[in-house]
Amino acid sequence: MDLKHKKVMITGGSAGIGKALIKELITQGVKDFAVIGRSQDKLNALTEEFEEVNFILVPGDVSKLNAIENFVKEVSNNWSHIDLLINNAGVVSADSLQEMTDEDIVDQININLTGLILLTKKALPLLLKSDEAGLMNISSGLGYIAKPFYSVYAATKAGVRHFSEAMRRELIFENIHVMTVYPTATDTDMMSSAKVDQMDSPELVAKKSVDGLLNKEINVILGGEQRIKDIDTNFNHPLKIDKSVKENYEAYKERTEAHRAM
Repeated sequence: MDLKHKKVMITGGSAGIGKALIKELITQGVKDFAVIGRSQDKLNALTEEFEEVNFILVPGDVSKLNAIENFVKEVSNNWSHIDLLINNAGVVSADSLQEMTDEDIVDQININLTGLILLTKKALPLLLKSDEAGLMNISSGLGYIAKPFYSVYAATKAGVRHFSEAMRRELIFENIHVMTVYPTATDTDMMSSAKVDQMDSPELVAKKSVDGLLNKEINVILGGEQRIKDIDTNFNHPLKIDKSVKENYEAYKERTEAHRAM
């Protein structure tokens, strides 16, 4: 896939992994980005940092249907098509299910999964007009291996994984490459309240993601060979993961007790 002159539509592109993806795509020759985000200031900062880029900047919350429709409308008013849709926006609230607020449950589902599905639906006509298109969905390592205190977040990210798989097969006769990215803990604002060491950089995640796109990979899994082995263990011998969690339960609880980025 040649990314030069491609038109890219991205959610959550004003910070973290999303912003790193924009940087990486610029190195591949992309000049046109449509970005939706909840902070107008962060959106405006993109134009100052990347002066050579043509931006369509739309403030909005992807948990809201009207914001999604407005985003697609703004893009349609400016472009005849899009070549790459990146569903990157996400939030997290770690807690036991009993203690998690109803609002945090609903918001995680609406932003991480429902909004992603709805935006894909609304943007699909624009993707289908591209000669060579891509759909990149950002899941999480927790979408493969669920951990305690992340029940809702893990459910949304597993939903992203299966949605991608279904769309890849639904669009099997179309010229749209569907792929999913599974970051591990990444050093972004979203992880600032979690007690985690040795996080990946957002730049690494972006580089691996774009390389995966160029190579037409369907899954980009961060975390190295050990993560691949753990995924296999979780699928074939899930009680081994249960045993490990039981032995480290208090550490999981301490590490996640303040982790919230909503």
